[in-house]
Amino acid sequence: MIHTAVLRKEVLENLDPKQNENFVDCTIGEGGHAEDILKKNGPAGKLLGIDLDPQQIISSHWLEAVNKDRVILVNDSYTHITEIVERKDFQPINGILLDLGMSSVQLVNAHKGFSFQVDQGLDMRYNDETGYLTAEKIVNEWAEDKIEEILKNYGEEKFARKIAKNIVEQRKLGRIKTTFQLIEIIKDATPSSYWRGKIHYATRTFQALRIAVNDELENVKRVLPQAVSLLALEGRLAVISFHSLEDRIVKQFFAQEAKRGTIKIINKKPITAGRDELSKNARARSAKLRVVIKN
Repeated sequence: MIHTAVLRKEVLENLDPKQNENFVDCTIGEGGHAEDILKKNGPAGKLLGIDLDPQQIISSHWLEAVNKDRVILVNDSYTHITEIVERKDFQPINGILLDLGMSSVQLVNAHKGFSFQVDQGLDMRYNDETGYLTAEKIVNEWAEDKIEEILKNYGEEKFARKIAKNIVEQRKLGRIKTTFQLIEIIKDATPSSYWRGKIHYATRTFQALRIAVNDELENVKRVLPQAVSLLALEGRLAVISFHSLEDRIVKQFFAQEAKRGTIKIINKKPITAGRDELSKNARARSAKLRVVIKN
């Protein structure tokens, strides 16, 4: 499966890379956005690519071959961006991209359980070495009220209470180990009208578990102030979010920083995909891009 980076044209226009400028792609994935930047910031401009998922770093190695010594790849969390930049002596930084979406390759990874379309183990960690918390551990060992809380807060799931109750009931019969087991539990806890909605009835539960396992929302809160601090004057920060929880964090942070005078907001409303991109890539439907300039 080939992953298609979303909002490529819009990201390039708003980051506006110029000759010999340096950029950081905090979630490099398979290098779609990075490729566009590298075409514009030569001959001496560099790109630092970070990704927590080691498989994503492997997937973007082709950029090094094409761009010789202009690419630096680091397998780490973007929450460590300040330390990474210092360690790699990567300055000045003219632009930073933070794409908070998952790649298609991650979704079908046979060992992770991110997707409810294939029967997989309930892991959901981006990197096996980042901790011991897995989705399987949450559904089998957490208290019912805690499961309900994450489904409500991280998934905005309206049937959170019923799903949490059914999870706890079902695990009494045996450990819940696979995505298909969990999907059936969610289905049994929700009305049939819910199964026919625009999004799959398991989407919000899976999203909530993934966010909880990887501490995603807190990570966004940790990286944003670092990114602004690291930018050179007139440097740009672009953030693509894929659900309202992330977008709210980004929007509120940008509003606070703009009030303080540290940044200027380029787009008051988020930039979204055009009709042409939507017809080719359904994933782009929920993508929202916000961009700011460092004062």
